[in-house]
Amino acid sequence: MNDVLKKCGAVLIADFLVQKGIDQIFTIPGAKIDKLHDALLDTKIKLVVCRHEQNAAFMAQSYGRITGKPGVVIVTSGPGITNLTTGLLTATTEGDPVLALGGNVSLSMRHKQTHQSADNSLILERTTKFSSEVLSIETLSETLEMGFYKANSYIKGASFISIPQNILNEETHYCFVSKNEGSKLTLAFDETLKKVANLIESSKFPVLLLGDHSSSSNISEAIRKLIGHYAIACVGTFQSAGVISRDLEHLYCGRVGLFKNQPGDKLLEESDLIITIGYSQVEYDPEIWNSNFDNQKDIIHVGYEDVPFTNHYQPKEKIIGEIPRNLEKLITFLPNSKTVKFQEKVKQYFSESLLTEDQVNQVKKKKGQIHPVSFIHMLRKLINDNTIVISDIGSHYMWIAHYLRVYNPRKLLFSNGQQTLGVALPWAIGAYFAGERDIVSISGDGGFLFSATELETAVRENIHLIHFVWTDGHYDMVRQQQLLKYDRQSCVTLGKVDTTKFAESFGAKGFLLNNIEDFSEVFSEAKKCDGPVIIEVSIDYSDNNMLFSKTQENSFH
Repeated sequence: MNDVLKKCGAVLIADFLVQKGIDQIFTIPGAKIDKLHDALLDTKIKLVVCRHEQNAAFMAQSYGRITGKPGVVIVTSGPGITNLTTGLLTATTEGDPVLALGGNVSLSMRHKQTHQSADNSLILERTTKFSSEVLSIETLSETLEMGFYKANSYIKGASFISIPQNILNEETHYCFVSKNEGSKLTLAFDETLKKVANLIESSKFPVLLLGDHSSSSNISEAIRKLIGHYAIACVGTFQSAGVISRDLEHLYCGRVGLFKNQPGDKLLEESDLIITIGYSQVEYDPEIWNSNFDNQKDIIHVGYEDVPFTNHYQPKEKIIGEIPRNLEKLITFLPNSKTVKFQEKVKQYFSESLLTEDQVNQVKKKKGQIHPVSFIHMLRKLINDNTIVISDIGSHYMWIAHYLRVYNPRKLLFSNGQQTLGVALPWAIGAYFAGERDIVSISGDGGFLFSATELETAVRENIHLIHFVWTDGHYDMVRQQQLLKYDRQSCVTLGKVDTTKFAESFGAKGFLLNNIEDFSEVFSEAKKCDGPVIIEVSIDYSDNNMLFSKTQENSFH
């Protein structure tokens, strides 16, 4: 073969990423990976330089959740690798596709006490679906293919590939050509679907429990077809937000999670048959919603894969395989019915799950502070159904999860599997690169400073987003749980930060919002700004005990 045909490892990786349709990469540079950065200059892929590897992984995660294809993050060796841990764990737990590539020392130095040498793939093995180190230039392409495939399979997650420095520089004629078009999942047997249809028809009160995997566009569409054909009451976990459309909202009784204290929990309690669709137990333990050993619910599990039996999750029937097509087939075994069973109960719980004008008007106003329900009510008025709202973790996340309605899937994002603090701002940046242009993100004053340095990234990239910071001076979600459990608090008090000046020091626009009457005007001004906007909100958390009241003991997460 002619030596001209040889390519180095860095160029092979760049070619692979182009072939896979990758259009942006979130990255931080370093000596062990700089050959790849150099090769990527000869492609059309945009490199988004970040301030911290964890945040780069968060950006890749939200990009993956929104687009459905892997977000890519590239980091250097040593701390660059270990800083990925939280981001990749969050992505894997919550089913978001990410491909992470990390540099390492040359193989000849791997087992010496040299600068930044580490067993990268072993470090990240427990946080990913696939973790491997390339040991030969000849296996580089196929390792990349396997990592991409694992991240992008039906149950998505993070893949990590460690690339020693010598692999990036070595040349080879060998280029692996993939013929993999992705696996095709099977369909359920007609006999199984008939049994499920009979169980639904014969049940007194069937309820759909929609999980995080139901929020993809094709599964959401199939669910809407199913309940449009045969009316069934629905509840959803936090990450299933937006699956139910406006025209079917009368069947939806809100979201459930964390504590067994919502209208949707009452619905589940009264049901005799629960059909879970795309449900992951990590979002809402069955020990909470199916806790009564003497009166356990019949469960039908609809998912991409089988699940282990537990004391509280023992499906009577399972529909395993291609979820959208299986739901479409199930429709053919069900009669057309527009009347939901237990109609009056469904109406009651639907009504209880809504945030009404009466509730907003009953809120006691504190001078210089805004109540969460007032904020959410006003925000819902000012956004449209194409706005994406991204929530960090904290007490605000519970208020938003319970009361902010959205009607398109993946337009309200939560970290509900790991409840990872600090995701909101980097997720908002990732959302921009995923094509979103109407972006609102919200964090508490604790979570904001976990990743606030990425505000510089947003300024540099001229990303228009509006980020609210609910300020109360505490890690409040932890504080509330401590007060309930111990009647005192520990290690939760924070110092005061002038958030508007902080924003301005980065070149962003900062606003202060202390009165609900000013919300519309401030939001309107924020929308006119070119780059990122930070709005500090002095929040009134005096009614947080409503969020943490529970009917199920030991349900703290």
